[in-house]
Amino acid sequence: MRHTRLPFTAFGRRDGRPQRTSEDHVSTASSRKPVVLIAEELSPATVDALGPDFEIRHCNGADRAALLPAIVDVDAVLVRSATKIDAEAIAAAKRLRVVARAGVGLDNVDVAAATKAGVMVVNAPTSNIVTAAELACGLLIATARNIPQANSALKNGEWKRSKYTGVELSEKTLGVVGLGRIGVLVAQRMSAFGMKIVAYDPYVQPARAAQMGVKLLTLDELLEAADFITVHLPKTPETLGLIGDEALHKVKPSVRIVNAARGGIVDEAALATALKEGRVAAAGLDVYTQEPCTDSPLFEFDNVVATPHLGASTGEAQEKAGIAVAKSVRLALAGELVPDAVNVQGGVIAEDVKPGLPLAEKLGRIFTALAGEVAVRLDVEVYGELTQHDVKVLELSALKGVFEDVVDETVSYVNAPLFAQERGVEVRLTTSSESAEHRNVVTVRGTLSGGDEVSISGTLAGPKHLQKIVAVGEHDVDLALADHMAFLRYGDRPGVVGTVGRILGEAGINIAGMQVSRAREGGEALVALTVDESIPAPVLAEIAEEIGAASARAVNLTD
Repeated sequence: MRHTRLPFTAFGRRDGRPQRTSEDHVSTASSRKPVVLIAEELSPATVDALGPDFEIRHCNGADRAALLPAIVDVDAVLVRSATKIDAEAIAAAKRLRVVARAGVGLDNVDVAAATKAGVMVVNAPTSNIVTAAELACGLLIATARNIPQANSALKNGEWKRSKYTGVELSEKTLGVVGLGRIGVLVAQRMSAFGMKIVAYDPYVQPARAAQMGVKLLTLDELLEAADFITVHLPKTPETLGLIGDEALHKVKPSVRIVNAARGGIVDEAALATALKEGRVAAAGLDVYTQEPCTDSPLFEFDNVVATPHLGASTGEAQEKAGIAVAKSVRLALAGELVPDAVNVQGGVIAEDVKPGLPLAEKLGRIFTALAGEVAVRLDVEVYGELTQHDVKVLELSALKGVFEDVVDETVSYVNAPLFAQERGVEVRLTTSSESAEHRNVVTVRGTLSGGDEVSISGTLAGPKHLQKIVAVGEHDVDLALADHMAFLRYGDRPGVVGTVGRILGEAGINIAGMQVSRAREGGEALVALTVDESIPAPVLAEIAEEIGAASARAVNLTD
């Protein structure tokens, strides 16, 4: 492995601007609370979950003229489905860092524009799954027994028992199109009614479905077999119009179809034609291609049960959604990774991986200090037991650290890859279950513009996950990470350790830990040390001059 011999400079910004200090950070943080805009009515529990650390503002997000000026200086905006956070709104929001949708769907948020701007988008993916499943079950029962129609007739003074004769659910076949979280809940609940459950979902293994007592079929097989069909798919180009004219010519004339997922998956014009021609017995709808929808040919049919997108409309679901996104906003504005962020790579974070996030981020910051420039290529390497999980998030965390002291903007898990892309940095993640000396090791390795290579490796030790540096380039060390560190490269000779200690002592700086490593006697040596406070640039320069250091770097992780 080649070694980097960097000219001496104290660690600072590459653009020449003064390095931020912890005092600057404290002053800025104390002078302004982050502003959170609540653009739609949310549960009071949402504000409680945000806590006292934010300035809370309110506006009517559905009113464009009110939204655009209100969003200009906010750090986060919380919405439901009526507020459109599109490219125009994101461009107007100069300080925006996170958009939080208190619900599942994101049709009203331009995720691509947010990502380009470095804005995190979060939702509450599990907040309404029970509520949505229960509504689908309710629509199934209502279409089977004509409950809303009979209720309306009776209240209008009409006693029409024979007209509203229904069908039993017991021993009927329910076709579930989409066996995700909501589809599974519907299948479980309706099986309790004695229904036979079949499903179409190309992303579910037959063995997994069989464990739930569900038989997987092709879509055509399901259409032909089902007495009831309920749709639980996301709205994508592939699913739009999936239950259309062709599909509705394959169903039983006695079939009852429910869509409480997304409007447009069931083609509304094709469904109206099928109902008119008697090819479908009844339908239950909660979602529509265009919303709000108050005028549709489907509303003319007495055998259509229609509700105004009530899938998430329970007090419990709204409270869960509000609390979930409030927690996500707190994490996002603290610069931490948010599990429910939809535009951050990495997926669900395993519990074993989470302690490695701050380690990877600190290694990224130390790498930048050692390199003194932005690398041409950056490799994040993860070795050991952790690799049985998805560790993509460790790459993001390392990138966040790499650019923390390079750019003026706030660096997040969203925009860190964009900073790398803008600077032409090739980023790679390497994983291996093999780790010779430690259970797990994370290495940040970069190739610089001149061809030199810089690397820093760390691990977590013990049940308290002590963060340790275990290698700097080819030099093995064993040093606990600290807020203030220094790394000195010099030609191996006696007296260097004493000189370093003397100069730091004269400056009143206490050494907390020190490691000396060398590849061979008389060759290049490395001193890695932790100190109780940051080393001033003049003191570091004096040390470098007296020991003839090839490079000297101070790292201050409190900035």
